[in-house]
Amino acid sequence: MRAVVQRALSGRVTVEGEEVGALDGPGLVVLLGATHGDGPGQVATIARKIATLRILRDEKAAVDVGAGVLLISQFTLYADTAKGRRPSWNQAAPGPVAQPLVDAVAEALRCEHGLKVATGRFGADMQVELVNDGPVTILLEA
Repeated sequence: MRAVVQRALSGRVTVEGEEVGALDGPGLVVLLGATHGDGPGQVATIARKIATLRILRDEKAAVDVGAGVLLISQFTLYADTAKGRRPSWNQAAPGPVAQPLVDAVAEALRCEHGLKVATGRFGADMQVELVNDGPVTILLEA
């Protein structure tokens, strides 16, 4: 799994003009992608990394301060641009594989780490807005 984690003052995701998820106060906006070999081990690792990454103010982690997380599926994180000008998406897991993994990360953040998690809508054309704080943007891999 691959995640782009951004420290944010606010964030929201809309689909067809309807807000489907929002970050309630300062926290993390996370773009998350899955690849073919991902499974429960990667879910647990990436959820732990997101929850305990010390990138909030005063070197705190989301679990330290109960920060919210806006988690958005993002298959394009696995784009391969090595050849030509058109990205290949072969490394991204297909929807039926990726969606349960993204849902499992959200559930792990909620249940195992006690975080408030909002999400986008898997597979939808989403518009994501955020106010990046710092800016701080970190790439995680599991």
